Parts: sequence; C-alpha cells; structure tokens
Amino acid sequence: MQIHQMIPVEYLLLVGSSLVLLSVLIAKVSDRLGLPVLLLFIVIGMLAGSEGIGGIAFDDPKLAQSVGIVALIFILFAGGFDTKWSSVRDVFWQAASLSTLGVFLTAFFVAVFAARLLGFSMLDGFLLGAVVSSTDAAAVFAVLRSREISLKENVTSLLELESGSNDPMAVFLTMGAIELLTARNESIVNVVIQFILQMGIGLSFGFVIGRIMVAALNGLKIWFDGIYPVMALAFVAFTYGAASIIGGSGFLAVYVAGLVAGNHEFVQKKSLSRFFDGFAWLSQIGMFLTLGLLVFPSEIVPVAGIGLLVSAFLMFVARPVSVFLTMSLSKAGWSERMFVSWVGLRGAVPIILATFPLIAGLRGSKMLFNLVFFIVLTSALLQGWSVPFVARFLKVDMPLKRRKRHPLEFSPAGGMNADLVDFIVPFGSAVTGKSIVELGLPQDTLVVLIGRDEEYIVPSGGTVLQDGDTLLVLASAESLPEVRERLSNLKRH
Repeated sequence: MQIHQMIPVEYLLLVGSSLVLLSVLIAKVSDRLGLPVLLLFIVIGMLAGSEGIGGIAFDDPKLAQSVGIVALIFILFAGGFDTKWSSVRDVFWQAASLSTLGVFLTAFFVAVFAARLLGFSMLDGFLLGAVVSSTDAAAVFAVLRSREISLKENVTSLLELESGSNDPMAVFLTMGAIELLTARNESIVNVVIQFILQMGIGLSFGFVIGRIMVAALNGLKIWFDGIYPVMALAFVAFTYGAASIIGGSGFLAVYVAGLVAGNHEFVQKKSLSRFFDGFAWLSQIGMFLTLGLLVFPSEIVPVAGIGLLVSAFLMFVARPVSVFLTMSLSKAGWSERMFVSWVGLRGAVPIILATFPLIAGLRGSKMLFNLVFFIVLTSALLQGWSVPFVARFLKVDMPLKRRKRHPLEFSPAGGMNADLVDFIVPFGSAVTGKSIVELGLPQDTLVVLIGRDEEYIVPSGGTVLQDGDTLLVLASAESLPEVRERLSNLKRH
C-alpha cells in the first residue's frame, strides 16, 4: 500500500507538519530523560503508523530509502561543515582507521557470531554485520548536550570525525554483500577495487567541489542574501549526485565538501551555518518519522530474542574488540578507548541500509530489516541514556564550558580578512585591574565589547578589566597570532 498514492497533498502537509511539531515538542523530554532524540522520533513514527493510533498505512521501502538518503546527504554535509579541521587534525588517522578498518572488523565479527551461533550463512551474517556497522554521532551528542556533559577535546574530535566518515564504508560493505548474494560470480578482488575507486573518487571530488563552492559564494556577489542558502543546497545535491554517477562515494563526497567549505571563510558563512544546522535537524526528524512509519511493531516482537543476542554481542564484543585492535598503535589511554568502544550508538543509517536488501528482494530481507530496527532501538535505549554516566565513570568528561552568546555577529565580507574572537579573563589573572591600553595589543586590533556578569560594556582604552570578563576582540588574520600570544597572559598564575 503506497502512502503517496492514497493521501491528498493537503492531508500530507497537515499530518507531516503536525508530526514534525509534535516531535520537536516531545524532544524536550529527552533533556530530562537523557534519551536520544532519534528514539523519540522513531516511536512517534511508529505510533502514527498503520498499527499505531495514527493509522497511516505506509509500506514503501523505496520511498523510505529515498527520504533517508536525501536526509543523510544534508546531515553529513552539516556535520562536516561544523567540524573544525584544527580540532580533528591530531586524531585524523585514528578516526580514518576506525571509520574503515574498524567498521569492517565490526561487520566481520558480527558475521562470525551470526554464522556460528544463530544459523546464518557467512554471507548473510556479513550482510547483517555490514548494515549495523556504522555509528550515529548525532544521537550521542544530543544526549551529551541534554545532560550538559562535555568530553576531553581529543575524545570529542575522534568521535566527531569517525561518526561523520564511517557511513560510506558501511554503505559500501552492504552493497558489496548484496552483490555477492545476488551474483555469486562477483569476486572479492573486484569488490575491493570498487571500494578503492569509490573512496578515492568521493574524497577527491568532495574536496574539489568544496573549494569551488567557497570560490563561488565569495566571487558571485549575489545581490539577494536569500539566494546563498539556495546555492549551497544545490552544491550539496550536485556533489552527491555527480560523485555517485561517476562511481564515487556520494556520502563521503558531501562530508568532505562540508569539511572543506566549513574550514574556509566566505560570505554569509554564519547564516549558512545556522541554516544547515536547522535543515539537518529537519532532515533527521523527517528521516526518523518515515522510518518509524515503515515499521510494523507486531513484526518486531518475533525477532526480539535474536535481536537481544546480536545487540549484546555488538555492544560488548564486536565494537570494543574492533576499537582496541584499530587503536592498538594509538596514544589514547585505556579509558578513552573504552569510551569510544561504548559510544557505538546505532542510528538511522543501519535502518536505511536495511531497506537495500528489501528492495533487492533478497530472501529473509524482511526479517533482517526488523532485526536491524530492534538492534537500533536496543542500542538507543541502553547505550544512549548511559553515555553521560560512562563518561564520568571513565573520567573522560570535562567541566562544561558554556559559550557566552554575544549581541554582536561578524561575518567577513569580500576583501576583509579579519575575525571576531573572544577571550575570558580567568579569576586571579595577571591582567585583572589593568586597562585595555595596557594590554599592548596591535594597532589594527579592537576590543569592541566586554561581557561582564549579565551586562555588556562598550569599552574605551581606559576600561579596567575584571575577573571573569569576556573580551570580544576584532583582529586581522595577520595580527591574530600576536593577539593570542599577548592575551595568553590572561591565564591563571
């Protein structure tokens, strides 16, 4: 039964917008319970489905897959756009190994478990392992934000980069397993060659398009600000479509394009950052609701027993062993590795990948889809709420630093090479009691605002600094290193 063949567009708009609004309102519950928002959105979709109180009949894996892919494109781009290369540079190789070798090892261990203990064939088991091999950082960080916990910088950077880059590997392994199941004459060597080509093309294409996007946004000088988000959306869609058509990984391409663009300055960058942040949230809500609608709860119960076994093996064996093997040469400590092992939260990507066998018509694909859905729910329920407690237990958390929101915003325009940065005066600082002019800042540097308690002060050269002040400083790119060096005296003795 196809939902788009039955329901008028007016009803779709009404029901769709109502579900989105309900999801946003109910998401506030996650702030108190520490539950991943993906779980709430999926549950709302299930309640709205044919076996729920909403009664919406929806059984179209192809449409659900298309919605999921489009949503995932913009979620990955937004993730790359918000990732600062300076913060992830030191953990790049660790994250790259986790998102490739780590994903493969996870899939392999699940395959062995399913073949030896659950009666799967090795290839069917590998398909299951490939589908559930990627992690979902969006859910993890939603939990961390709701519980007001921050992690050590290297741990945060590692999780951020791994989660943003491991989806392409999971997609490739899933498609490779399906090809082997549907065409037994396909050789492993050909699959490996395809992987190298897909990753290489996706990486290089994403880098090139990211640079072109920055140059276009800076060079076209569009007269109407509202055109910039339209251009950016078109670039993202073009990146995925073109990379996929020429044989590359579209998911990797859009993530790399976002990473490249987000680490360069261009006009309207801050407004585009907010736009993609909101668009990514809308994409997540729409994707989770659609996947929830696709599920029939009565079909989940029969696979609960196997699902619990696979979930337990995935959480307590496959993921930890994969992480420790992959990070064996890393300088990360035992507690960091344990935490990365536990933060293997499964999300929407496994559910989307589980629709590929359905569409391919593989034997047992419906059972596989229901099994994967149950694994995702189990992971969200057990791992999702426990992430903050595990972070404290393993001592990888840090005191939460709330970034003060200023009444001023600054976006470098064309021909202007400057930035607005803030510095906090610690209590007991050497500069407490000194005036701004005594700081000896470069001549092309301006302290434009001081945040003090709950008030803001427009300073002059004679304004005296106090403990806890936040200095909002406008400085050129050339002077910024000197400014940082001089303001390093703001550190506590």
